[in-house]
Amino acid sequence: MTDRVYIGRALISVSDKTGLVDFARALAGRGVELISTGGTAAALRAAGLAVRDVSDVTGFPEMMDGRVKTLHPMVHGGLLALRDDDEHLLAMAAHGIEPIDLLVVNLYPFEATVARGAGHDDCIENIDIGGPAMIRAAAKNHRFVTVVTDPQDYQPVLDQLAALGGATTLTFRQRLAQIAYARTAAYDAAVSTWMAAAIGETAPRRRVFAGTLAQGLRYGENPHQGAAFYTDGSGRPGVATARQWQGKELSYNNINDTDAAFELVAEFDPAQAPACAIIKHANPCGVAQGGTLREAYLRAYDCDRTSAFGGIVALNGLLDGATAEEIVKIFTEVVIAPDATPEARAVFAGKKNLRLLTTGALPDARAPGLAYRQVAGGFLVQDRDAATVTAADLKVVTRRAPGPAELADLLFAWNVAKHVKSNAIVYAKDGATVGIGAGQMSRVDSTRIAARKAQDMAEALGLPQPPTVGSVVASDAFFPFADGLIAAAQAGATAIIQPGGSMRDDEVIAAADAAGLAMVFTGQRHFRH
Repeated sequence: MTDRVYIGRALISVSDKTGLVDFARALAGRGVELISTGGTAAALRAAGLAVRDVSDVTGFPEMMDGRVKTLHPMVHGGLLALRDDDEHLLAMAAHGIEPIDLLVVNLYPFEATVARGAGHDDCIENIDIGGPAMIRAAAKNHRFVTVVTDPQDYQPVLDQLAALGGATTLTFRQRLAQIAYARTAAYDAAVSTWMAAAIGETAPRRRVFAGTLAQGLRYGENPHQGAAFYTDGSGRPGVATARQWQGKELSYNNINDTDAAFELVAEFDPAQAPACAIIKHANPCGVAQGGTLREAYLRAYDCDRTSAFGGIVALNGLLDGATAEEIVKIFTEVVIAPDATPEARAVFAGKKNLRLLTTGALPDARAPGLAYRQVAGGFLVQDRDAATVTAADLKVVTRRAPGPAELADLLFAWNVAKHVKSNAIVYAKDGATVGIGAGQMSRVDSTRIAARKAQDMAEALGLPQPPTVGSVVASDAFFPFADGLIAAAQAGATAIIQPGGSMRDDEVIAAADAAGLAMVFTGQRHFRH
């Protein structure tokens, strides 16, 4: 099999012209003939480089608004011909086809066009046809052709040419071919996903997801598991788009937990109140609102100080120095916020292992999107849980209706419960969680665990009674029996929010009335498995 292939002719046609002129100038300096199209050719000529138009190669002008320019045997024959096959060489000679040794193509900016909210026709016009066809041809024939689809590979190509006197190795071409096929696959995935949404197809026959490598990871959830982190190009604010100011590289678990924390804190509008969420192992161990971020953090921390150690802190506003001073009093893995003041960054600078991330914005907790997970032999796809309720959506089912303060806490607790692993129970009081029970097989166990944690914190803080006294409770799904509700009442709760819908709703309502509780149904559940 051919190893080294010398580059004599290059076809360059790019939408993203980053680094184009310097790369092409370096190629020309090695005597490489440059062939190009449209805007790329114009940019190269403007830089003083000699360029041959593709239309001169094909004998046909660009036509149909540029839709047809490279779809021609003179181009594809030059890319696909096997240079060690006599019949291919005879065909090239008979038809005057010259070999193309290097293809440099990046595609019409379809993803960016969709991201900026362009109309249907504009999106259609930004679906590249000739580019993917050439890329696939060159990648298939990587024994003889070097294909480049990303400006970040320009320098490696030049390094190869310098090291090998104008040639590339088979191993190098194979790597670039794999990158090329991944690019066209991701491009087609973006087109098909957009088109499914455009025609209202919620369950297309084939579903494809694509990502771009953000970083390799030392390992996954455990040291024996390999892992990497990919971005999806959506631009949704979060750990994938964040700037890391300091600290060691994020781990797989850091990324997962930081995402969970930031998505939770985004439930709370910073224009209404500063909010803080502290996450451990993808579950919240404390969430609170306050008059300041510092107050919100301290109130969240007081929900479960033990679990907060080594956790992730997410904030919904500008991180200030006073809040940072409180955070660094215990070991924290990651802090994420829309932004941070210079004073806050200076405070964190003394904690070399703490990672500080800023995102520029909060994700929209109500925005639609997809969530998916792998199962054996396939994967599940669903709409992201962007549902919410307001006071107007609630149905009072007990004799007593919740008062204004209870109602505010019920809605707060409901938003938190949405982000707690099922079975989820959240006690809240005055805009802060005071007990969280997560991931138990029995809902009554979650209720009791949350109350027990609150009792532990009362003892640690020297409180005269558990903070669950006078609290409200949110349950992510209905109470199948009255026992969980009774346990909440015994812990001192005064009001309950839950979906309703159990066969024993009447029994549960009767138990609430007997305990003097107010209870509201949402008609909506938030399982989180």
